Amino acid sequence: MKRVLMLLALVLAPSLPARAAPPETPVLTLDEALRIARTNHPQLQAARAQTEASAARVGMARAPLLPQLSGNASYTRSSGKASSATSTGVSVPLSSGNSYSLGVNASQLLYDFGLGTGKYKAAQATLGAQEQTERNLAVHVAFNLRSAYYTAAAARALLKVAEETLHNRELHLRQIQAFVEVGKRPEIDLVQSRTDRANAQVQLIQAQVAYDTDRALLNQAMGVERDIRYDIVAPPAQALQGEDGDTVSLLEVALSARPDVMALARQIDAQELSTRSIRGGYAPSLSASAGVSENANQLDSWQLGWNARLLLSWQLFGGGITDGQVRESRASTAALRAQYELLRQQVRVDVEQARLAVRAAKAAIAAAHEAAQNARVRLTLAEGRYQAGVGNVIELSDSQVALTSALAQEVQAIFTLDLARARLLRAIGQL
Repeated sequence: MKRVLMLLALVLAPSLPARAAPPETPVLTLDEALRIARTNHPQLQAARAQTEASAARVGMARAPLLPQLSGNASYTRSSGKASSATSTGVSVPLSSGNSYSLGVNASQLLYDFGLGTGKYKAAQATLGAQEQTERNLAVHVAFNLRSAYYTAAAARALLKVAEETLHNRELHLRQIQAFVEVGKRPEIDLVQSRTDRANAQVQLIQAQVAYDTDRALLNQAMGVERDIRYDIVAPPAQALQGEDGDTVSLLEVALSARPDVMALARQIDAQELSTRSIRGGYAPSLSASAGVSENANQLDSWQLGWNARLLLSWQLFGGGITDGQVRESRASTAALRAQYELLRQQVRVDVEQARLAVRAAKAAIAAAHEAAQNARVRLTLAEGRYQAGVGNVIELSDSQVALTSALAQEVQAIFTLDLARARLLRAIGQL
């Protein structure tokens, strides 16, 4: 009977569903996060909508320059009345009838001394400025995304440091507990070790909360609402082209590539074109129109008619409104030029600060790495001294604290360089 049951179990085993393996934590790379932000960030969506609206205004400014065609159809019912009363004292209709009309009219602006063409070119320049404004927003969104990603990656690395610290504390606790049980060490060492382990557990909890919080902020930087149960993998460090160069070379790149500088330059162009357009109000405009129509009092008696007109229109005096508009436009141009000069100065400061931050971060990494290596050697020596009986638990605890601090400092130095490079990317206007 037992063998039968075993055979039956072997036969049924392949048909039983296999236990599902625990799902792996998905990994979010920096490139994927940047792609998500470019697609979903609300600020970029709003900027794209504004660019589309600006493109529509270009078409609206061009419309008056193109031929205009309109059609009309009308029906009129009319009646006439006597000019004097009849014998009954009541006015009566003398005649009544219907009238019908169908027509098509075409017109074309021939010349307006730059009034319409200036508005059209100004709208095109405004569109170019809006496109650069959208790109400038994309640069800032990319920087904020990189900043949030590197911050989350640093939190993940600090979480690993906290886990390693707790692991070391637990190893020390087991060793000290064994020494205390055989009477080799006083019981106060065991109490100190338990306290150190408890502190390490608290630090691990705080590190986990910080990592979770930074992933939530990363979701916000991507412009999405999603679960934070994913992992972060810091990309390998890559030097930026020209990061070790001087300020002058980087400034040339920034002034030619930064979208906020280009957007302001296009705004100045648009304002100057608008000024030229307003000046067209001093001169006349010339337009031509022609139309064809058919009229009838009855549907079976249509008569064809046509008309043509050449119109020269000139506002001889408008109360000074054109003068005021020209002065206002010139003042706006002067204000934009002042903003442009101020922005150039700010660009130089941004480039200088970002370049110096990269250089300082590079120097700090080497020092932090050396400090971490020395702290690890110190902990190894302290562990050996404690096991040999020539060290004490305070020395061992201080060595572990020093290693944890040095490892955290090394993590911060690494990701400080990443953030400095991200700021340099933003300073020179690169995505």
